[in-house]
Amino acid sequence: MSKANIQWFPGHMHKAHKQIKEVLPQVDIIIEVVDARIPYSSENPLIANIREKTPCIKVLNKSDLADPEITAQWITYLEQEQGIKALAITTSKPEQVHQITKLCEQMLPNRLGQDKQIRAMIMGIPNVGKSTIINILADRLIAKTGNEPAVTKQQQRIRLPSGIMLSDTPGFLWPKIENANSGYRLAVTGAIKDTAIEYEDIAYYAAEYLLDNYPQRLKERYELETLPQSDHELMEAIALRRGCLRAGGHFDIYKVSTILLNELRSGALGPLSIETPAMASVEKIAVAQLMAEQAENKVEKKKSRKRKYKRR
Repeated sequence: MSKANIQWFPGHMHKAHKQIKEVLPQVDIIIEVVDARIPYSSENPLIANIREKTPCIKVLNKSDLADPEITAQWITYLEQEQGIKALAITTSKPEQVHQITKLCEQMLPNRLGQDKQIRAMIMGIPNVGKSTIINILADRLIAKTGNEPAVTKQQQRIRLPSGIMLSDTPGFLWPKIENANSGYRLAVTGAIKDTAIEYEDIAYYAAEYLLDNYPQRLKERYELETLPQSDHELMEAIALRRGCLRAGGHFDIYKVSTILLNELRSGALGPLSIETPAMASVEKIAVAQLMAEQAENKVEKKKSRKRKYKRR
């Protein structure tokens, strides 16, 4: 299966990145909300580049949809980095969400007191549940929520009951998703609009991963007597079980793709994670090599243009 090269950086997201960079020196702590099913693919590398020594809480939201064993691995992995604490939550349990403010206070004891105030900035990619978290922390309806990516369009400041001043930021993706696997995982979970990649390609990527990592879940959910050997065979088997057939006995690929992705996203297949720390470690090296090669090619092209100019 070919891997898509996804580029999605709307104008308001470029503006948001610039604003965040300007405001960051006045921030005591960053709260980055990621998807617990894909903590690496849903974190923003731009934040890592600009946060410097600012403490950061990685909030693994939607943990009820993620594989708990792998989530535990992620918390250990993320906290290896200096200044980072990780917290797994689900917004269906507000008491878990309120652990965020308690963790802010624990990480910044020097900012507690009558004449001091913790200044926090919350950020995260689209559709990761950031607005719902803000509403729970504020104990009132502050941020607009929705299933469509990129609901929040501009920054706003919210004083929480705990006394923390929280700066909300628009959900934004980075200029270019260098890791093709991350692009697909973002699409599988719904962080990228389904129009950004061919819908069927997203489903085939999910089918291949599920076959390799959660075969028993597939057998149980779709009542399969034997496990298909390929992503295409799996999609065909689901089509037969769910009656997704067209005239002539051909299966409806779009309808089957919709069923598989909707059931994965909703948790109907059970709690599952779509990447592990081990996968992220390997892919980070590959992405670094790719970016180094691209930088080298850019330098070579620049030199080549200069040589051509001199010969004129």
